[in-house]
Amino acid sequence: MFIIVVYDFGVKRVAKALKITRKYLNWVQNSVFEGEISTANYVKLKKELQALMNPEEDSVIFYTFRTKRYSKREEFGLKKGGDENII
Repeated sequence: MFIIVVYDFGVKRVAKALKITRKYLNWVQNSVFEGEISTANYVKLKKELQALMNPEEDSVIFYTFRTKRYSKREEFGLKKGGDENII
């Protein structure tokens, strides 16, 4: 499946959230990630972020798609993230 994750964590937890999410997805820009992920890794990612977050202060949004094929992405301005393709 293809997912987009957007989060807003407190200053004390944001670096850990970045590290967790980068294990599974590609960084797009501040607190936004996307990529293909297996169902098992999706479950792991959700559990790790939920364990880290303070539900009174932090939030996470997961957008899930069956495939990237039916999505469209347009970018304007400065590109902050990157396609981290390793050759």
